[in-house]
Amino acid sequence: MTAEHDAETRVEERTDDLGEIRPDPENPADEVIEADPDAQDHAKSESDDRDAGAASRTRNTSFRVRAGVLIGVLVALLGFAIAVQVRSNSSSDSLSSAREEDLIRILDDQNTQAARLRQQIADLQLTVTQLQAGGDRNSVALQQAEQQLAALGVLLGTLPATGPGVVVTVTDPARKLQPEDLLDIVQELRGAGAEAIQFGGVRVGGSTSFTAAPSGVQVDDTVEQPPYVVRAIGDPKTLDTALNIPGGVAATARAAGGDAAVAEMQRVTITALRQLPNPKYASPSGR
Repeated sequence: MTAEHDAETRVEERTDDLGEIRPDPENPADEVIEADPDAQDHAKSESDDRDAGAASRTRNTSFRVRAGVLIGVLVALLGFAIAVQVRSNSSSDSLSSAREEDLIRILDDQNTQAARLRQQIADLQLTVTQLQAGGDRNSVALQQAEQQLAALGVLLGTLPATGPGVVVTVTDPARKLQPEDLLDIVQELRGAGAEAIQFGGVRVGGSTSFTAAPSGVQVDDTVEQPPYVVRAIGDPKTLDTALNIPGGVAATARAAGGDAAVAEMQRVTITALRQLPNPKYASPSGR
């Protein structure tokens, strides 16, 4: 066969009756590339996997952020709990060295305060019942108002008072007690439930000040000299316990070379009064 005949034969093999181009086995460049359905499915699957992976990474990142925030909150709460526990332990150190009789007195003090609060609740509940069920509500309300006015007069220091309590005699021969030491006595009595306090000749109120003076201490506008005599009305045992607690004001007075002798009495009379200042800015609203 000639070369020209071979070329014609190849042309005939590459075409059919309808003119469709067929691949030439001897010329790979003439092959027709057709899309493979399996390859398309595989590509789509890979794309879906990439999208799912990206979404999963986003969810994982968000979860880690939320987990980090939650861990931070838990750590903060744990630190707060530890701090409270440490403070609680440190505050109870003074009681750990107390004697058994001191602990018993402190427990009695707490029980007495609880009993007094329960009695106050019972009195208030009785007043509410009388106001709700009483036939003459105006009379009951007036009586209650008068009782409250008298109680406020005692607490504010505008009325004299009498009742059970203690008389504290504080000696300071070396003049080492500071005004804040004497103020601590008043604060301890207040904290123990004292309803009326007189320091020397001064009725103690919410605005009473203690400042240094050459010969003693100045209480409001009055100079007091040792020995200082403090009268307080309240539960005698509770007030005594508050002043003699280990490391308290009595111990401070003894450390300064003096003493704070507490005498429990069934009747203490307080006669000193306070003059309440007139308000400069406040006035009744009329409601």
